[in-house]
Amino acid sequence: MGLDVYNQQNAVSDDPYVLILKLYEGIIKYLSFVKNAMEEGDIEAKFTYINKTIAIFDELRNVLDFDGGDVAYYLDGLYLYQIETLFSAGIDDNINAVNQVMKVAQGLIEAWKEETGQ
Repeated sequence: MGLDVYNQQNAVSDDPYVLILKLYEGIIKYLSFVKNAMEEGDIEAKFTYINKTIAIFDELRNVLDFDGGDVAYYLDGLYLYQIETLFSAGIDDNINAVNQVMKVAQGLIEAWKEETGQ
């Protein structure tokens, strides 16, 4: 679902490495919309973009290769924690929590680029 949402708005490459990068970038984009919605008191937009972000994290969890070892388990836990953080951030209008998830996504982008040479 997260991928479908993101595909509708972006021509996504067939390259799985580029795809993961686009998903991480989508998280940051949607979270910037979440922050704007929080600042403007737009509850509907806030939850729309929180849900889209969570859908991307769900998609990222779906493509993890658990046969590949510990990294997949680590990422699964990390993604789950971001989802939980966003749920509570949405309820409490906690912009700091949203910033924290953005920081995690930024770190994932940097690690992914280093890992894949993108």
